[in-house]
Amino acid sequence: MSTVPPTESFIPSPTVSAFHLGPLTIHFYALCIMAGIGLALWLGSRRWQARGGRPGQVLDICIWAIPAGIIGGRIYHVITDPELYFLPGKNPWNAFAVWDGGLGIWGAIALGCLGAWIGCRRAGVSFVGFLDAVAPGVVFAQGLGRWGNWFNNELYGDPTALPWKLQIHPMDPQTGAALTDASGAPVVLGYFQPTYLYESLWCLVVGLLILLLDKRFRLGAGSVFALYVASYTAGRFVFELMRSDYANLILGLRVNTWVAALIFLAGAIAFLILFRRPPSTAPLEAPRLRETQNS
Repeated sequence: MSTVPPTESFIPSPTVSAFHLGPLTIHFYALCIMAGIGLALWLGSRRWQARGGRPGQVLDICIWAIPAGIIGGRIYHVITDPELYFLPGKNPWNAFAVWDGGLGIWGAIALGCLGAWIGCRRAGVSFVGFLDAVAPGVVFAQGLGRWGNWFNNELYGDPTALPWKLQIHPMDPQTGAALTDASGAPVVLGYFQPTYLYESLWCLVVGLLILLLDKRFRLGAGSVFALYVASYTAGRFVFELMRSDYANLILGLRVNTWVAALIFLAGAIAFLILFRRPPSTAPLEAPRLRETQNS
């Protein structure tokens, strides 16, 4: 536990991570995720229609993509941190408690893309066009979702004395409130790098960059999504090096650090290959439709 002189500045963290509405417990983490999904749907729909898609199609596709993404994100988290749920003394049922935090973005994107592919196939529209349309909205949604980690007092970096250091409280997972001392005051665990904030701001920068470059240069089909992948993971690699919360390691580095590096390379190579192609469209390309009709 740590104290800080009252004259020093810091970013406070919430002492509650949920509130109650009758018998329901509403978690701020879930509200942040839902707000991000709403923003991604709105922006993705506008970009989809600009590519020739029909109103409502993005929602129809996301009915498949969003649940798949949430499931994929949770599966990745549980697989990479199984000791949080399956060691002696742990409750395996907590593996399903998504509201307590723990969605791995890599699993969310992987299964979310699979769900989107299914939705696009059912709608008879371009999967690549869909990915390009929703890419900036997805990264904005990730930035909003990171504020759920702020409410949960999690995903922070090393201890620091910087003016924007983050105050962290140990939270009671049962009550969703900070632990208190004998006087009833919330216990302060310490002051740390606000890596959730760094990543949230980086997501904002990446989303604006994608919108700017796509509008100015009409990026080739698939390269918009590739740019999102490469840009986001470049920042995520740095933020993973800064984090001090528990994680499994491979050769001294966090698992997610390795994954970010590998996905960055794949995204960067894909962007270089694809960005000079014609821009993607929502409808399936005419030549493909003719081939289908002639077959």
